[in-house]
Amino acid sequence: MQEFTGVLGLVQIFFAIVIGLYFFNLLRNQQTNKAAVERESRKEMQNLEKLRNISLTEPLSEKTRPSNFKEIVGQEEGLKALRAALCTSNPQHVLLYGPPGIGKTAAARLVLEEAKRTRGTPFGEHSRFIELDATTARFDERGIADPLIGTVHDPIYQGAGAMGMAGIPQPKPGAVTRAHGGILFIDEIGELHPIQINKLLKVLEDRKVFLESSYYNSEDTNIPRHIHEMFQNGLPADFRLIGATTRTPEEMPPAVRSRCLEIFFRGLHPNEVAEIALNAAKRIKTSITDSGVEVVQRYANNGREAVNIVQMAAGITHGEGKSVIDVREVEWVVNSSQLSPRPEKSVPQAPQTGYANGLAVYGPNMGTIVEIEASVIPVNSGRGAVNINGMVEEEELGGGGGRTVKRKSTARGSVDNVISVLSTCLELDLNDYHLHLNFPGGIPLDGGSAGVGIATAIYSALKNEPVDPQVAMTGEISVRGYVRPVGGIVPKLEAAVEAGAAKVIIPEKNWQESFRQDYSVEIVPVSHLNEVLQESLCKYNNIDREKGKGTEKEEKTIPLPAGMTWSHP
Repeated sequence: MQEFTGVLGLVQIFFAIVIGLYFFNLLRNQQTNKAAVERESRKEMQNLEKLRNISLTEPLSEKTRPSNFKEIVGQEEGLKALRAALCTSNPQHVLLYGPPGIGKTAAARLVLEEAKRTRGTPFGEHSRFIELDATTARFDERGIADPLIGTVHDPIYQGAGAMGMAGIPQPKPGAVTRAHGGILFIDEIGELHPIQINKLLKVLEDRKVFLESSYYNSEDTNIPRHIHEMFQNGLPADFRLIGATTRTPEEMPPAVRSRCLEIFFRGLHPNEVAEIALNAAKRIKTSITDSGVEVVQRYANNGREAVNIVQMAAGITHGEGKSVIDVREVEWVVNSSQLSPRPEKSVPQAPQTGYANGLAVYGPNMGTIVEIEASVIPVNSGRGAVNINGMVEEEELGGGGGRTVKRKSTARGSVDNVISVLSTCLELDLNDYHLHLNFPGGIPLDGGSAGVGIATAIYSALKNEPVDPQVAMTGEISVRGYVRPVGGIVPKLEAAVEAGAAKVIIPEKNWQESFRQDYSVEIVPVSHLNEVLQESLCKYNNIDREKGKGTEKEEKTIPLPAGMTWSHP
């Protein structure tokens, strides 16, 4: 018995030694691993420090980034509106429209800094500017990652750490919470996934974020108090949204538009592009000739493009040992980059028959002159046809369920209205004529605002009466000849001024008293087609262009069929 007890004791001692050696080796391996990790960490830190000590020169695009409001060229009205929306005791959410490269992001940053210094605003030193690019904020249907709203690291989430090992879900804040008390700037907000937009709208309404997890149990005492607080009362998200987009308002979700003030930044004029190019050349301590600047302003549509042209041209110039950028270098950059000239148009110098200057909006707050050409050829009775080039005639809309809905273009419908009105007015059957309408330039025109221009061009072609070349016009025509109001009147007026028009015809209901002081051209509000023709045809609108003065109109009324009169509705 004693021998058995002795053997059993030896066995116990043996196993105790083995277990002790096991844990000793385990501890030693942990220390060894820890030392190896520390050595690897020190090595990587040294490599990281080497990388940080290497830096290239600051890109010209960063050097020319506006640091104050004076450096944001051509956006005085937009900046005024942005300040009014945010530098107040009750700041609002904002949708900021405008083409790329005109300073929308820089303006948003500067306005927040000004709001911090303005008395009475809720912004302070704690207010942050959080920027998010909607094109890279991908939506994950699994809910694993959401940089905009936030997400939850569940226990099964890789890298959940000690809390994950304990079975505790961990809420991780997104951009809306990081922007709490400040500004959340979402660039290209129109690119967000529809589900992300709906979540964002809910956050704007509640001013907090509620995250969910199937692993959360409100009665679990092992879950820390702060995580209970996050799940039960939400993460704070009281901020002001500035959503920037290059889309038009019609392309934005109505629910977003209804919650935001809409502010428009306009496209840059050629002289403003030239100013940016000169400033860019100055920042890199070089100069550019006047002829070189003329090429830049003819091909660059925005400030970013102007800076890029100057940067590349400067590289060529310095490589050749010269200190001045000449037109040759700029033209080489333009040709190698395959840039197209700006779509700037001017009114013609001489009167033409069957030609009118229309006005249209082709982008966010960007207006342009639209050339409208009409040709009328008599044909056999009832064999007439209408041909249209350069206009959207029909579009397809998603109808759901795999179906599509075809909608007739409103611009094409405007042509039908014009034909009906002129047929009645002139007692002519336009089915006896071959009518060809052309809109040179390839602008995908849609909308009814070209109605008055189309009517003027067709009437001019039918009556062989030239149109005043310095008159531009916009307005929708009803089937009874009345001129209806249209949208985008301000960018259209600016486009007319830029194109050199002397007179602009607009619908009477679009008239504003501020136009008298804001624009140097003559603006004529009209209510029906009779007035449009009186103001646009050379027969009724004799102008001495050399003296710049209008002569008295000899005839005030366009002949109408017996029994018909023009009158206000």
